[in-house]
Amino acid sequence: MAESGTAADGLERKLATILSADVAAYSRLMAEDEERTLETFRAHKEVFEKLVQLHRGRVFNTAGDAILSEFTSAVEAVRCATEIQAALRTRNDQLPSERQVNFRIGVNLGDVMVQGTDLLGDGVNVAARLQGAAEPGGICISGSVYDQVLNKLSLSFKPLGELNYKNLPQPVRTFAIAKVAGLGVLPSPTRRHQLVSGWRLRPFVVAALILITVGGVSWVRSHYARNRAEYAPTAGLPAPQVDQRRIERDARRSARANRKMTDAEALAAPESGQVKLQSDQVSGPTAAATPGDDPSGVYRGQMCYAAGAATEPAHCFEAQAVVLGNRISGEWPGRDPGVTIYLAGDISQAGQVAIHMHSKRADGSSFAISDLIGTVRDGRIDAKGSFRDGRGVTLNWSKN
Repeated sequence: MAESGTAADGLERKLATILSADVAAYSRLMAEDEERTLETFRAHKEVFEKLVQLHRGRVFNTAGDAILSEFTSAVEAVRCATEIQAALRTRNDQLPSERQVNFRIGVNLGDVMVQGTDLLGDGVNVAARLQGAAEPGGICISGSVYDQVLNKLSLSFKPLGELNYKNLPQPVRTFAIAKVAGLGVLPSPTRRHQLVSGWRLRPFVVAALILITVGGVSWVRSHYARNRAEYAPTAGLPAPQVDQRRIERDARRSARANRKMTDAEALAAPESGQVKLQSDQVSGPTAAATPGDDPSGVYRGQMCYAAGAATEPAHCFEAQAVVLGNRISGEWPGRDPGVTIYLAGDISQAGQVAIHMHSKRADGSSFAISDLIGTVRDGRIDAKGSFRDGRGVTLNWSKN
């Protein structure tokens, strides 16, 4: 008894936010092509771990395709989860649909036990069950997390009700993240109506059993209607979606279609459609980037167009893009129906940034091509440039 009491006294417990993730259909992907699946998974995992670190979390356990991370803040954990899904969606868009590696993510705030660098207990188990309830590419959170992030993040939620999960004694209030301001819609499951809560049978289940017993009548499983309520986007925020391959392909086409370039436009590489950085192009001091600094993250802020023709007044709008390493990319809908704006660029080790941007109509034709140069410094991107008709454009974004 003394030994048992000593062990209990030495047990460390704490409150933590747990992010649990695994790959949907991992067994099928491995069975079809082990090498390609592992290669894609490792690349996704690298992005995953980098974003966890950016949000002050830590990965405390991995097993096969599963990754467990710990955060001291529920807000940071949910921010990290949404950015992981946005970044991995960008990478998956470059793969055939049958070869895409999609993570499901669950986030829970609860009490956990500390065992060395590992964490154990119901706080971890609930996160794992929530992850299993999420759609591929989606996120489910517990009620404890929902209570912490409500009104702190620009998200739309789909309530799934109190769900019973395997080996958990109590039902868990469950929500799916349905929409993220600036990143768009996430896959979310149909609202689940549970037939059984513990061993308590609902009246219509009892009635069905009576019919089967007395009359030998077979009954058809009912399907519950999807919640079709549309989640209104946050006012003033576009919904950029990153598709790097499409950005670069369209940029190359734009460059080839505009052979007659000015001296400033000649800086665009004909095969990449990107602007090459020159040391004398950036006015003012260069970015004071510390060697080894990683600017990765989601940046958001104002993009302003100067006045153009009489029908084109000066105006500003909110936009955002994702930075991973030395690459920046983004995509959002234009003001006119069927128009999409694409952005891609490179960041040098010194903190200089060169950005190529163009708009594309529904028929595939490109227009409003512009190039910007500037700096990445202290969690900010500041750049300016012009369209090919001379109209000015500026960008001032901060890291979220």
